[in-house]
Amino acid sequence: MADVKRVLEGQLGIAWALLDFHVRQWRDDDLFWEPARTHWTMHRVEGAWVADWAEAEPSPVPAPTIAWLTWHIGWWWSTALAHLEQADVPNREDVVWPGTCAAVAEWLGNIHEAWRAALSATDRLDEESAFPWPAGSGFSVADLCAWVNIELMKNAAEIGQLLILRRAGPA
Repeated sequence: MADVKRVLEGQLGIAWALLDFHVRQWRDDDLFWEPARTHWTMHRVEGAWVADWAEAEPSPVPAPTIAWLTWHIGWWWSTALAHLEQADVPNREDVVWPGTCAAVAEWLGNIHEAWRAALSATDRLDEESAFPWPAGSGFSVADLCAWVNIELMKNAAEIGQLLILRRAGPA
């Protein structure tokens, strides 16, 4: 599994570098830019940030804002980290989004560092993982770690595309 761990750590480094590239370019007003009439974002409710959410994905799927995407990264990554460390999984509603570019960058950076440390320390890559799949599906902790890399790269690409569209202006 040492080779698998090396590959997973390398992929994580590439995905993180792409997200970091975009983070270095964004401004606070980018977070809430609405790319479409139907979109998901973050809202201030009684002093806390709350994410748009639906248990069943709507059709059409709402276009996320960068704010929503960064909350989503923090939520699923915190959940994956809890599974990797065999800790209590946070409720979606309890994941606190910090609200500014600098604070979001620090928050995601802390999750990234915790994930890197947990991945480096784990000896569970061959064990079954019930996240993000149902229990008994046959996926391993290594599959979970690979999914984290894929999901991070996908979200980083989405953020990058939103920044490109915002800077390009209306059609």
